[in-house]
Parts: sequence; structure tokens; C-alpha cells
Amino acid sequence: MADKDVEQTDERGCVPAPWWADLGTWGAVALIVFGGLAAAWVFLRLPGTPEEPVFGYYGAAKVIAIGLVAVGGTLLSRRRTRAAAVEETNERDRT
Repeated sequence: MADKDVEQTDERGCVPAPWWADLGTWGAVALIVFGGLAAAWVFLRLPGTPEEPVFGYYGAAKVIAIGLVAVGGTLLSRRRTRAAAVEETNERDRT
């Protein structure tokens, strides 16, 4: 097969988003609550807790951090959208 017979494109497909990208506000709040429950589970040394509690707290902290980032991103996005809508309304009123 010659090189010119093979079609080569430099077009890149859709980049997969992380699993937490489309959680929304309530999904992120649920992650924060779940992380808090996981930390309480480790603190109370309930069944399934790792022998070293540091690893359990680390996992819980990661879940809480992802939830906080998702909530922050969602709220900032809403604020920007609302601010853009207000600016657009003000420009219409001026003209």
C-alpha cells in the first residue's frame, strides 16, 4: 500500500472529560457529603477501615477536594453567565 493510498488526518477526536466534569452542583455536594462520611467511617474504625487510618483520610480528602472543585466551578460558571446576561440587558436598555 502506498503512502498516498492511506488517508491521514490531523483532526483530533473528542477529548474525554474527567468523570466528575458533569456532576453539577448537587452531585458535587453529594461528593462532599460522601467524603465526610468516609472520614467519619475511618475515624470510628468501622469495618473495612484500612489498618493505617492515614490512607482512609487521604481517600476521603481526595473525594472532598473533587467535590469542592466541582462546586466552585459550577458556581463560578453560573455567576459568569448571570453577569453576562445582566450586561447584555444593560446594553439593550442603553440603545
